[in-house]
Amino acid sequence: MYPSLNLKHKESNNFFLLAGPCVIEGETMAMEIAERIVTITDKLNIPYVFKGSYRKANRSRNDSFTGIGDEKALKVLRKVSETFGIPVVSDIHSADEAKMAAEYVDVLQIPAFLCRQTDLLIAAAETGRCVNIKKGQFLSPAAMEFAAQKVVDAGNPNVMLTDRGTTFGYYDLIVDYRGIPEMQSFGYPVILDVTHSLQQPNSASGVTGGKPQLIETIARAGVAVGVDGLFMETHPDPQNAKSDGANMLQLDLLEGVLTRLAALCQTINAF
Repeated sequence: MYPSLNLKHKESNNFFLLAGPCVIEGETMAMEIAERIVTITDKLNIPYVFKGSYRKANRSRNDSFTGIGDEKALKVLRKVSETFGIPVVSDIHSADEAKMAAEYVDVLQIPAFLCRQTDLLIAAAETGRCVNIKKGQFLSPAAMEFAAQKVVDAGNPNVMLTDRGTTFGYYDLIVDYRGIPEMQSFGYPVILDVTHSLQQPNSASGVTGGKPQLIETIARAGVAVGVDGLFMETHPDPQNAKSDGANMLQLDLLEGVLTRLAALCQTINAF
């Protein structure tokens, strides 16, 4: 079920978790978030991968925060990994970023809007790192088999697929839970990106909205249908986060949410 990652608790019979801030805002913030999540996931025996984007390339407005600098942010990610003994994941946006990012992170994530970019998928595959491909908001679950196959054909079987919702009108997304078992049938672990599924993109103000009050609802449904992993963005102060604050989970709420989700997972696995 798990790609070649050094995941703690990988025999735990739990879902695994990719979680962290939307973007690396600084070393202190990243280390504090990672320490808190490691404490929670160790307690609950949840395999954990720290998530943080070293740069946000897809922004609505020119004045949106994009990052603290690629190399600086990637070094923060590596420090998180080395300090806590956990794998880390970050997005890449072009083929020439793959080799650079692979020197610092364990999982290269392909953003949803770029999931059909052949050169990007092949470049990520050729690094030998695990490749997590997010399903495009505009694609069916069935179409993701071809995205995954591009990575495999390039000689890398370490693929994960992530559902992050499907476009529903101009300003909303919807999760079709039928897509989870459909993508699992391709033979790869499937992750549900809970927080991005609750985005309200393309708002008139140029700032993405969201419905964070439904995070646990979406996650519970994903666990109930047997998703392999969950993806959540979390921040100690979402209202003042520099990216995607409208749909991130308040860090103080994470332990309660994960405790209930882990209990649900164990109950389902008992049958």
